[in-house]
Amino acid sequence: MKRFANVEVLYTDNHLVIANKPAGLLTQPTSQEPRSLERQVKGWMKKKYNKPGDVYLHAVHRLDRPVSGLVLFAKTSKALSRLNEMSRNQEIQRVYVAEVEGLLPYKLGKLDHYLVKSEHRALVVDATTEGAKHARLAYKVLHYMPDTTFVEVELETGRYHQIRSQFAAEGHPIVGDVTYGAKAAFEDSTIHLHAAHLAFKHPITQELVKVYSSPPFEEV
Repeated sequence: MKRFANVEVLYTDNHLVIANKPAGLLTQPTSQEPRSLERQVKGWMKKKYNKPGDVYLHAVHRLDRPVSGLVLFAKTSKALSRLNEMSRNQEIQRVYVAEVEGLLPYKLGKLDHYLVKSEHRALVVDATTEGAKHARLAYKVLHYMPDTTFVEVELETGRYHQIRSQFAAEGHPIVGDVTYGAKAAFEDSTIHLHAAHLAFKHPITQELVKVYSSPPFEEV
């Protein structure tokens, strides 16, 4: 069983917390598995602020279990409401770093697909398919390895498994992501996808918040 170190908080104030999620850890707890980043951050808040009871904390977005990187939490209902609206209006910039199989032919590009959620996967379908949702992202190549490509990815929509399914549809699944056709899995079932950068106007103060986290699978 994988063990996780103490929570890494990269930004906090009276309204927000941004923490770094290790790959393999859930963002939020489930009835089957209570261990999660949310629970770790709550424990950190109780200790830091000497709170005897439960604390209010809610994730504005989630990362899949095998994905690492930055997760934004709201510490108040007011902040949560505003951040949810900002997220719907695409006012929160989310940039990822990924290592994908193969060599991408273009150093800059956009991917456009339509996705439907099926079981624990996102399927690329025709635009006319019932329930299909438009998925769009932009990428740029950071560098090439002999058989893989490191890319920076910025989401323009926020769909379920979007990055994973879209690159797989192009024939370049994320390294380790056997769910989407990667050649091999890692022993710890993680994949080389990391939420590396968050930027947005603070929902209360309107000041610009920018936080960066280096990917654990390689410094780029």
